[in-house]
Formats: sequence, structure tokens, C-alpha cells
Amino acid sequence: MRASRLLSVLLLIQNRGLMTAEALAAELEVSVRTIYRDIEALGAAGVPLYGDAGPGGGYQLLAGFRTRLTGLTYEEAQALFLSGMPGPAAELGLGTVVASTAAKLRAALPVELSQRADAIQARFHFDAPGWYQDGDASPHLAAVAGAVWDQSRIQVRYRRWKEPTDVTRTLEPYGIVLKAGRWYLVAVDVERPEPRTYRINQILAMTALDEHFERIVKFSLADYWRSHLVEFRAGLLKGEAEIKISAAGRDRMAEIMPGYVVDAVAMTAGPPDADGWVTAMMPIESLTNAQMELLKLGGEVEVVAPAELRERLAAAAAAMTARYQRIHGS
Repeated sequence: MRASRLLSVLLLIQNRGLMTAEALAAELEVSVRTIYRDIEALGAAGVPLYGDAGPGGGYQLLAGFRTRLTGLTYEEAQALFLSGMPGPAAELGLGTVVASTAAKLRAALPVELSQRADAIQARFHFDAPGWYQDGDASPHLAAVAGAVWDQSRIQVRYRRWKEPTDVTRTLEPYGIVLKAGRWYLVAVDVERPEPRTYRINQILAMTALDEHFERIVKFSLADYWRSHLVEFRAGLLKGEAEIKISAAGRDRMAEIMPGYVVDAVAMTAGPPDADGWVTAMMPIESLTNAQMELLKLGGEVEVVAPAELRERLAAAAAAMTARYQRIHGS
């Protein structure tokens, strides 16, 4: 514990320059007497610290001295290298910068932490997209990212799902979010005051405008995205279905369906019967969407209600059976 605090004292003085014992004590939440002992210990270890008494005094390092110690613990070094995502960084046009930064950081680390970083990268790899999709091909991503950074307006030709499908918008780009391998732009349309979400790979054309904009002072990208997800899911789930599902079906559902659907089924599930089947309520977007999703579970699920969804699945199953019987009979 003391070794960590001594390093903190050294790095604080190195980064901030002249600091009083009182300021150091307040920063590290220890007594001034403890800081005096730490300064003595650092001096005894050969660190060229010197102090000036009186008003305007304090402790500082001898001019030109800098330690290469980063102050990172093993856990902090692990977290730093685990957070690196070279794939997304490359898509943003920052691949070379990230690689260069990682190389400089590794060079600055003590030997044992550098070895630890190498071990982390050898053992962990992040692949953001899901199993059944490769993520977005977004040719305008790097240009959009540049506009976000520069706070420059952009004009885009954007394809949306409703008519008219292709529209032109002038946007103030606030931030970019990577969600399950898909890139999203959070931006303010100059004709509409509230931030909105745009799928970046649906940008058909983009022009960077020579127009600077000021961000909303209190805007938080993380807070916006959390609320956007809540609204998005609430808008999707317009109903629910009562289902009976086997243990194998629940395992398969956890692999292929959104977490909030899986959680809802788990929370509403009754006690399993002798065969391990449970009755539960499943939130659904629409009958058509529910039919497609439930067909993926095959014979491991049965719809109890609504009746129309049950009839749709029964009809689909009957059609498949008839088809295979014809093939087998021929």
C-alpha cells in the first residue's frame, strides 16, 4: 500500500510541478505527517526531490528528472490492453494511431508489466459482431468520425425504411456508437432540435460542410444511448405470446434471441413439468416477427396464445411436413 502511495506522490509532483505537503495530503487522503515521511523515503531512494519553505513553497523535482514509471498496477495494465479494439479503430481510420500508441505505451511500461500486456493480447481477442452477421460495411465511417471530432456539419443522402426512402439531411454529428458490429451516428438534424440515431452504412453519400457547430453543453452520448435503447425496445414490443418451451428450447433461445426476450421468458416461467417444459410469456414485436423467431426453435416450443400466432406456426409446420413428405414419396 505504501509503495503505491509513494509512486502516487512522485507522479503527482512530476505531472503538476510544485506541490505543498498539504495539497499532496488532500489529494491522497492522508495526513501531512504521512506525506513528510513519504518525501523522506523518496529522497532516501535517490529521487531528486527538494522543498522550499514559506509562502509559495512546496516540493518539486530537480529540473530534467522524469520517471518512466506509469503507476499502472497489473490490473490497470490488463484493463487498458483489454479495452483496445484494433478492428473498430481501423474502421474509424485510427488503426495506425492505436498501434503506435500501444507500442509507445508498451515501451514505457516496466518489464514485468510489458510482459503482462503481451500475455493479455495473446490470450484475449474481441470480435464485436454477432455470430450470424459480419457487421457493417460503412465506407463513410472515417469521414463521419472526422466530422464528429471537428464538430463540422455534414450533408448526407440517407436511406431509411419508410417512404420516401432516400432523403437528404444536414446534420450536426455528436457521436458514434458501435453496437453488435453495427455503427450508428447520433446527430442533430438542423431542421429538428432533438438528437436522432442514424445507421452509418445507410449513408449513401456524404459531403463535409465548412460549417462549425456548437454541441449541446449538457449532452451525454452514453446517457442518450441508454435512453435510446429503452425507447427502441419499448417501441418494438407491442404484444406478448404465451408459450410452452423445453429446456433445450430455452438454451437455444438464449443463443439466438435478444437478451430482454430471454430475460422476460425466464422471469415469467412457471415450474417445469415432468419433461422439463415451462409455460412463460414472451414479448413480441409483431405476429410476423414472432412467427419467424419461434420457427427457429423448431419443435422445442409451442404457442398457447394468441390463437392467430398458434395457427400461423401450425400452418407453417404443416406446409413443411407436406413438402418433405412429397419429396420423400417421390
